Amino acid sequence: MRFYLTILLALHLHASAAEQPNIIVVLADDFGWGDIGTQGGVVPTPELDRMAAEGTRFTQFYVASPICSASRAALVTGLFPGRVRINSFLQTRKGNAECGQADFLDPKFPSLPRELKAAGYATAHIGKWHLGGGRDVDNAPKFSAYGYDLGLGTWESPEPDPDLTATDWIWSPKDKVKRWDRSRWMVDRTLDFLKMHQDKPVFVNLWFDDTHTPWVPDDAADPKAETPGQFKSVLTEMDRQIGRLLATLREAKGRETLVLFFGDNGALPTFAQKRVGGMRGSKLSLYEGGDRVPCIAWQPGKIPAGRVDQESVIGSVDLFPTLAKIAGASSPTETDGEDVAAALAGNSIKRTRPLLWEYGRNPDSFKYPQGRNRSPNLAIRDGKWKLLIQDDGTSAALYDLETDANETHNVAGGNADLVSRLSSTVLAWRKSLP
Repeated sequence: MRFYLTILLALHLHASAAEQPNIIVVLADDFGWGDIGTQGGVVPTPELDRMAAEGTRFTQFYVASPICSASRAALVTGLFPGRVRINSFLQTRKGNAECGQADFLDPKFPSLPRELKAAGYATAHIGKWHLGGGRDVDNAPKFSAYGYDLGLGTWESPEPDPDLTATDWIWSPKDKVKRWDRSRWMVDRTLDFLKMHQDKPVFVNLWFDDTHTPWVPDDAADPKAETPGQFKSVLTEMDRQIGRLLATLREAKGRETLVLFFGDNGALPTFAQKRVGGMRGSKLSLYEGGDRVPCIAWQPGKIPAGRVDQESVIGSVDLFPTLAKIAGASSPTETDGEDVAAALAGNSIKRTRPLLWEYGRNPDSFKYPQGRNRSPNLAIRDGKWKLLIQDDGTSAALYDLETDANETHNVAGGNADLVSRLSSTVLAWRKSLP
């Protein structure tokens, strides 16, 4: 009897493994809510538009920070980045100390790739990392410390690939793979990894360094120019490469693949707010233009096609528990996110906990946008309400995002009790951070 039970258990485990989808998280750098064509983009994006037509587009998707390193830390850990001591872009040791942050993401924190690897996945990071390494930080943990089988990083990583890093800087005309050819190279490496591991499920972080400046579409371009023309050329190429990735996946036999596409934070420059869909804010700001980004989920046959979810409020911290569930991996024992797999399946959801943000712990060590796009340094979204406030309790501003997504009408004056409750929550959370 025990023998037959063992056989049945083995068959069940085999079936479960066979159902585990490949998972690819495609991250675009400094990519605004309005940067895809279906959301009014200033540049046509036919491949991303097709991805949206074949999948589901989420219009209320938020990253955990308006700056790259902090946003990326939340993706790996499922924790708000202040909890893992990253609150700006990682830089020199001196700059990190001035911002009150660590020099790299500590592997002691939860790690999505580590859990997926334990569940049988082959795991890879390909592209921009920016969670430790580069400049004078020479002791950042290797990719394997977080659970990656393969790590192909750019310069700001513990293991920069030599094809991308001919010199001691983020990019160089001397690089073997030129600045305008990086997206292609990263897609090629992703496809190679999928081909090498057809016998098991695959997880890949495909993290482009486009569309971050400098925009260098060819060898004749001026890297210091930030013109709409150069941006258009760079985004057009990234869109083309995403299309090439999806075309290969459409033709693939066997295991299905879930692809998630979104930006790591809002756009800068915004081209008169067009790149953020007319919303207030930008990269470096806690207004909507800084932390609300486009998001598309694609898995033909599983993710509803042509659906636009305008109701579900989803945070990037939700991806760890959600993808762990989809992959049959262990859920994190501690997370700031929640399982939103139901939203991927086509059901609008309501959050059970608020989203919280911080950016800018002092006026001197952080970069800020100019004018009305500079925000207070704390924010909370609970239901339809978003409150921004300074960490000393001043400058409270309340917005009803159902009717005022552009954050133009501060209604704090008529909602004293709500302001008090949200302020107490976000200020207490800020005090709890290391």
